[in-house]
Amino acid sequence: MAINVIPTDPMILTDSSSEIDEIDLEEAEQADSLSEIIALKVPDSYCGERLDKVVSKLVPQFSRGRLQKWIEDGFVLVDGKASKIKTTMLGGEMIAIHPQAAPEDHAYAPEDIALEIVYEDEAILVINKPAGLVVHPAAGNWSGTLLNALLFHRPALAQVPRAGIVHRLDKDTSGLMVVAKTLAAQTDLVRQLQARTVKREYAALVWGTPIASGTVDAAMARHSRDRLKMAVSMSVLAKPAMTHYQRVATGMLERFPVSLVTCRLETGRTHQIRVHMLSLGFPLVGDTLYGKQHLARFFHRQALQARRLGLIHPVTGETMEWHIPLEADFAALIEQAGMPAQTA
Repeated sequence: MAINVIPTDPMILTDSSSEIDEIDLEEAEQADSLSEIIALKVPDSYCGERLDKVVSKLVPQFSRGRLQKWIEDGFVLVDGKASKIKTTMLGGEMIAIHPQAAPEDHAYAPEDIALEIVYEDEAILVINKPAGLVVHPAAGNWSGTLLNALLFHRPALAQVPRAGIVHRLDKDTSGLMVVAKTLAAQTDLVRQLQARTVKREYAALVWGTPIASGTVDAAMARHSRDRLKMAVSMSVLAKPAMTHYQRVATGMLERFPVSLVTCRLETGRTHQIRVHMLSLGFPLVGDTLYGKQHLARFFHRQALQARRLGLIHPVTGETMEWHIPLEADFAALIEQAGMPAQTA
């Protein structure tokens, strides 16, 4: 598979723009009503069918998986008694369903989670997301997310789709994010992301020594065998992806060479920097998903931070930019590798 690596002038990097994992603005579906017991009689025509199939037909507003879980946990009674999923119905039975809330039903609940606010006005909010914080509720993380924190600190964001979130950072990637406080601001920021006028710069520590600067132009898609991963791909489903990088400094972690690089993206694919640097043979330090497991002892997460953010203010039209220092753990890692933290 060909990967196009183009040597570039470092000055070109100042003009690139991007976003990691840009997200759409479709609102989440409303949760099912769980306030009342559902009582029903099994029609004679359902004689011979399994309990889970019968209830899924009679109460189609709930998923079959959720109904099966309720049956297993004893919240679906047949003639007053708990039954099994495969219990055969004869017709005429009385079924009582006691709906139970699922974790995702409370995904948009406010939670008192600390936020580091870098900038705020009536239209936007710029935060420094810490490593370890998931941005948006999803399977396995229905609470404790940035969205939950935003709804607690700025309740008015409940009126904006996705609480104003317009892009994501990986859970273990720290750094700057912009949040829209109004629908108009959100719409404008999404358009800026699509037009690639939002500028973001990332610091990354990689294993090895890449050339001084370059551009990786390689489409990406979901990994063919591991659905948790993305990969460089020539599949018809692959989406264009381009990363500009520049080597800033080199060092050693024990006997292994490492390099500090800055990355700017032309596109915003999930895990783009991690995948593109890996495709060149330079995985990120601490990246257990894409890197080498035996080298994970050097850092507890992928060494990646969104350090610079630039955009056009959605109301005033002013060009604005923010820059933050390396996180303390990242700076310590840089020094451990023999590179002064100020080199970043």
